[in-house]
Amino acid sequence: MDTNNLPGWLLSLENEDLEFIKNFVMKSGSLKEIAKLYEVSYPTVRIKLDRLIEKIRINEAADNEEFIKFIKGLSIDDRISVEDAKLIIEKYKQERGEEE
Repeated sequence: MDTNNLPGWLLSLENEDLEFIKNFVMKSGSLKEIAKLYEVSYPTVRIKLDRLIEKIRINEAADNEEFIKFIKGLSIDDRISVEDAKLIIEKYKQERGEEE
């Protein structure tokens, strides 16, 4: 397989994420079925999916600057709140003269 043709967001995912996506597709997108497969609650699967969606968004966003990725990563990992991440990124962009 030629990895040069794969999108960057796909290459940035960990094996665990790729396995989750595979299982999600194989279970026709049923979070209920995924919860059974992983033997966890539906809300736990929902959180996993939301974090995976954020990982993909971060990696395909046009503003993929390292600092912004770092702050968004802290938010995804629940080390800072989403609100705090937004404030930090907004302040960073203001200081760089960029508009949101």
